[in-house]
Amino acid sequence: MRRYLVRRVLGAVPVFFGITVIVFLMLDMAPATIADAAGAGEASSAALRAALEAQLGLDQPLVVRYLLWLKGLVTGDLGTSFRTGQPVLRMIAQRVGPSLVLTGTGVAAAVLIGIPLGVLAAWKQRTGWRWAASGVTLLSFSTPGFFLCLVAIYVFSVRLGWFPAAGMWSAGSGGSPGDLLRHLVLPASVVCLSSLGSLVRQTYSACSETLREDFVRTARAKGLSERAVVWRHAFRAALIPVLTTVLNHIPHVIGGSMIVEQIFGWPGMGSLLFASVSSRDYTVIMGITVLTALAVLVTGILMDLVYRLVDPAMGWGGAP
Repeated sequence: MRRYLVRRVLGAVPVFFGITVIVFLMLDMAPATIADAAGAGEASSAALRAALEAQLGLDQPLVVRYLLWLKGLVTGDLGTSFRTGQPVLRMIAQRVGPSLVLTGTGVAAAVLIGIPLGVLAAWKQRTGWRWAASGVTLLSFSTPGFFLCLVAIYVFSVRLGWFPAAGMWSAGSGGSPGDLLRHLVLPASVVCLSSLGSLVRQTYSACSETLREDFVRTARAKGLSERAVVWRHAFRAALIPVLTTVLNHIPHVIGGSMIVEQIFGWPGMGSLLFASVSSRDYTVIMGITVLTALAVLVTGILMDLVYRLVDPAMGWGGAP
């Protein structure tokens, strides 16, 4: 197992640096820089623009800028934000927590609702569970996230006044858990509904397939209860594709939901990325890219570990 982990980690290193190179090249090819966003555009003198780019280090060759950024990354320094002048690492650290609270709550709720609903829909094909699963899946896949946000705000905030429309805390609330929960309900519900479709569909498909297997019929022939057959045998055999869907949400949890955070004014990673892209704050964009890339690569390694723990037949010698 240790050799396998070492091999997987070593294989992920060049992929990680390849991602940083590609993102750095894409940012360099962007049609505008922070100098344009700061007002040093056509209406300003070329000297002012050149002075600003020299101050920010944007006048250096691309390779030199990447190597300097890479040197800072190795030493734990992600640079300084062009927009705020704050260290990028500090800005990201301030935003990771709110994103974990929002998307973590939404995804956890989706797992708790979606997996049982998918299993029940596969188990009781001609009942209301099947129609409920189909309706939730259709709504999740067919409704854009921004539309869900706007409907939630209009219905539950503007019309009914049950929940606040924006922010993480109310002014003067002192950061109480109750106030946080009231602000969390609407955006977390949107994240939950957006994630439900894939979880319900994957669980339903996997369980429907395993319920037709010979070992399930054998378990029924032995006199086991239907509940034991479904949950102990069928669901356990369908666990790998379901776990894949669940683990694929980990980067989403860490990276945040840009649309939901921006509409609800939630101070997370998604809103930070939106502000950084709008202002051409490339150092912050690279910092968020590093965190997201690490989350994706670690999730891939974690998936392999979980697969081999769930199904020992896959072994530790290499790819299945």
